[in-house]
Amino acid sequence: MRLDKYLKVARILKRRTVSKELAVNERITINGKIAKPSKEVNIGDIIEITYGNRVMKIKVLDIKEMVRKNDASILYEVLEEYKIEQNEREN
Repeated sequence: MRLDKYLKVARILKRRTVSKELAVNERITINGKIAKPSKEVNIGDIIEITYGNRVMKIKVLDIKEMVRKNDASILYEVLEEYKIEQNEREN
């Protein structure tokens, strides 16, 4: 499944267009490499998303075309989540 679609289906990001924009601006990596919106996501991949002043690192546990809102969290595991201080982003 495409990265932008996976992030939407798993409800990590609310809109696929937001996922696409973050990827185009090199704010998403898969396994440490900058990822395009069309990059295929596989089970076991580590995705790191920088969104504003927040960084989230997740591990892909499952991939499904559709999932209910309450079950979306079973698709991934949050490995790390933290905020970036303003002066850290400038460096």
